[in-house]
Amino acid sequence: MAKQLDLVFLWHMHQPDYRDHVSDEFVLPWVYLHAIKDYTDMAAHLERHPGIHGVVNFVPILLDQIEDYAAQFASGQFRDPLLRLLAQPDLDKIDDADRELLLEACFRSNHHTMLAPFPLYKRLHDIYKSLVVEGAITLGYLSGNYFSDLVTWYHLAWTGETERRRSPLLPALMSKGENFTAADRKGLLDVIGVMIEGLIPRYRALAATGRVEISSTPHTHPLSPLLLDFTVAHDTVPDAPLPQATVYPGGRNRVTAQIESARVSHARRFGQPPVGMWPAEGGISAPFVCQLAQSGCRWLASGEGVLRNTLHHGNHAASNHPRAAYHPWRLEGAPGLSLFFRDERLSDMMGFEYAKWHGRDAASHFVGQLETILAASAEGETPVVSVIMDGENAWEHYPYNAFYFFDDLYGLLEKHPTIRTTTFAELLSREDSKPATDPLLPGLTAGSWVYGTLSTWIGEPDKNHAWDLLCAAKTSYDLIMLSGRLSPEKSALAERQLAICESSDWFWWFGDYNPSQAVASFDRLYRRNLANLYHCLELDAPANLNQPISAGSESAEGGSMRRATET
Repeated sequence: MAKQLDLVFLWHMHQPDYRDHVSDEFVLPWVYLHAIKDYTDMAAHLERHPGIHGVVNFVPILLDQIEDYAAQFASGQFRDPLLRLLAQPDLDKIDDADRELLLEACFRSNHHTMLAPFPLYKRLHDIYKSLVVEGAITLGYLSGNYFSDLVTWYHLAWTGETERRRSPLLPALMSKGENFTAADRKGLLDVIGVMIEGLIPRYRALAATGRVEISSTPHTHPLSPLLLDFTVAHDTVPDAPLPQATVYPGGRNRVTAQIESARVSHARRFGQPPVGMWPAEGGISAPFVCQLAQSGCRWLASGEGVLRNTLHHGNHAASNHPRAAYHPWRLEGAPGLSLFFRDERLSDMMGFEYAKWHGRDAASHFVGQLETILAASAEGETPVVSVIMDGENAWEHYPYNAFYFFDDLYGLLEKHPTIRTTTFAELLSREDSKPATDPLLPGLTAGSWVYGTLSTWIGEPDKNHAWDLLCAAKTSYDLIMLSGRLSPEKSALAERQLAICESSDWFWWFGDYNPSQAVASFDRLYRRNLANLYHCLELDAPANLNQPISAGSESAEGGSMRRATET
């Protein structure tokens, strides 16, 4: 019998909570924009290629927001300002704040692939650039017709390639190109609503076929190892400065609450708790893995750098073995749980390099790399290669949102005689799978998918300050909860707001490696979330929440989606 290779794709779908739960407004639009471009395209690729198996990881806070948007479309009452403006019948009558919002928001995209290919959309940008140098007074001459074309083109540019091929309206509007009417915008709005309302049912249907496993992440995407213990950052960066707070108060209980909330919400949406999880950022530590095992989690995945550091620090015999990540591992103290590790090279090729290649060449190269891995395997060995990456941010760098790349890649894999795509749950359920015989790790070096460390979220002044602000808010939260001052309903709102503040995303954005506009946007949103937590606790927010955390973000405006925009 010919040797075989098991390939697991894990597409991680995540955005933080962009809602202001006090004003009840969406602050940034990235959830619904990714929904109509990336989440729909990724579902369609799987629907079009029934021979492909894989894992789709949905973070519960993302699904919460998708359901929120679906409810807005059902009611016609939009709490996202961009959708509200798309639905506005007469854009000549919008106020200055809305005009400024459209000019600020509707050019946020990858210009190379999402603006330049559309000459009439690019013309709108050229007009804006020629006027903005003259100041706000000159921009005041822009007409309602300009703004109608602008908001329409922005949403057209964000539609997925598969939807453009399915919906007659989208290519018709793109062909028309200008002078869009209120009826045109209403038609586009209806198409967007159908996409969003049908998104979760599409993935539920894919999971029902058994080809797709839906996995999860603790509810709001917290960096759980740091909630448990800041000092695990020293596992890989021993001299990293840490926050002034020595520990996140009550961290273990918060991690338990985040895990359990994810399991409950997953069961509500997909009929049962998830079999496994992709932790936020692939961030793991031994205590966190043990906590997941105790919750009933049967598998989790992380970055190959974590395994490499663990084996090296433990002087393991496999520390320099290039194939150490091609099989599952176990961790002492975490019975019943298998650990899988991301193939860094192949995942990063897909995330950062293949966009520059012709789709067929990239697909062929990827399959060729798998064939090389298989050829080097020992007799009787079935390598497990885990390709794990964002399912949303890379594709806008590809021509046609990676449509042709996926068509070629999935097509080649469907007919390949020795490479089979599978899921982690499927691997664990096979009769020939014996998790108890997988090699055992006596310990674990804490880290993430980024460099195998936790330095992206802690260890720099701005990141540490952000943690100190959260720790202070959590201390106030604990005191108020202990006092019993809040009603059960208000206590639940406060806990929801605390969970939002615990998201890893806020800490990721602080750093001079990110665009200043994006840092400013997330800086403001994080401080607003902390202020809203104090509001839920019926306390005055500290004055220091009025001051930007990142000095470089104080004068920057606008915002950006995670790791993926040009302006």
